[in-house]
Amino acid sequence: MEGSYWDLVLLVMEVWLFVVLGLIVLPAMFGVSLGFTDLYIKVLVKILEWATRRIQRGQKEQDTLPAHLPNGIIERNDDSMEEQIVELRRSHPKFHSVGDFTLCDAFYFCKKGIESIVDDEVTQRFTSEELVSWNLLTRTNINFHYISVRVTIIWGLGLFIRYCILLPLRVTLAAIGLSWLVIGTTLVGLLPNSNVKNWLSDVIHMTCYRICARGLSARIRYHSKENRPKKGGICVANHTSPIDIVILANDGCYAMVGQIHGGLMGVIQRSMVRSCPHVWFERSEMKDRHAVAKRLKDHIADKSKQPILIFPEGTCINNTSVMMFKKGSFEIGGTIYPVAIKYDPQFGDAFWNSGKYNMVSYLLRMMTSWAIVCNVWYLPPMSIQDGEDAVHFANRVKSAIALQGGLMDLSWDGGLKREKVKQSFKEEQQKMYSSMIVGQD
Repeated sequence: MEGSYWDLVLLVMEVWLFVVLGLIVLPAMFGVSLGFTDLYIKVLVKILEWATRRIQRGQKEQDTLPAHLPNGIIERNDDSMEEQIVELRRSHPKFHSVGDFTLCDAFYFCKKGIESIVDDEVTQRFTSEELVSWNLLTRTNINFHYISVRVTIIWGLGLFIRYCILLPLRVTLAAIGLSWLVIGTTLVGLLPNSNVKNWLSDVIHMTCYRICARGLSARIRYHSKENRPKKGGICVANHTSPIDIVILANDGCYAMVGQIHGGLMGVIQRSMVRSCPHVWFERSEMKDRHAVAKRLKDHIADKSKQPILIFPEGTCINNTSVMMFKKGSFEIGGTIYPVAIKYDPQFGDAFWNSGKYNMVSYLLRMMTSWAIVCNVWYLPPMSIQDGEDAVHFANRVKSAIALQGGLMDLSWDGGLKREKVKQSFKEEQQKMYSSMIVGQD
């Protein structure tokens, strides 16, 4: 009896290793897809479509279910301050298009204040994107999984598949990918600098990221590959999640920029920099803008080095918009290669709300989601124009990324996620209104 038990355990382990190594890891190492992920996504889409129809039918039968609210509950007016105030003044008995103060001007500021309290444009960018329909995950405030017996069974089956099959498989693949990265880059780092070393480093990095992407059941579509970032350039992209790096590095190699960490992250960083010239900074250096700029300029001056990957927003946004790009990345010169990343929230929420989830909790959510489905667009390279400063150049690149990715183009600083509005911005609004009253300076 005992022998039969261990024979069964051995058989399960052999099947597990065959699936992991033979059907996932080896094809990933060579960049080959066997079509399992595409088939899995197609089946998943059919199931979600059926669940959506069943839920809609159940909503008609049960009036107690709340109706779905779309993103944004306020119809905003995109006209300028002057245009909106002039429109308000038209109702005044003594109409003044410009100049002088009228009491009705206060209604404009009251309206804007109430809009910001109820549904401002900033804080909603740091919460998960609303779904048009439920995706059979438990991350919803509405108990859709109790709407019918069949939906409950499908939801329970999905729970078992995600936590008992996909989660162990994805953890195994992540462990293999990270181990390969640490061991491979450490060994390559022992070789003398040469083209062979650079080639091996690129192979190891891409292999690791491809294995990790398979570990997330990632289905990534790359568009306009002829515009992929080239060596000696700077790649800038909108930022939604730490896995943005995995998504982009799955199709090419990049030099990472960031602060030196301790623990497991520190071990990975030290091993990576042995084989590839990533740009890691000490905490004290990060506060010295000139030191950071100098190291980045030195990197892009060497056309044999991989392009630098930078996320100019400086924080994760929920993939519905692009917020202000920090100008530092656009002051160092070089060619900018914009990249737009758009995730499909139907299969899983890629956004990392760092104020609500730590890294471990976030990775657990990712590994228990259905899949990561996204589109990546490589935009034509851009350079600063004559007479253009770094701020306007950054805004031009940001607008191009937002337009291509179908994202909202916001001028707000993503730093408002943790900080208050700067006094300079308040003063700017005051100056705009003052110029209407007393005339332009």
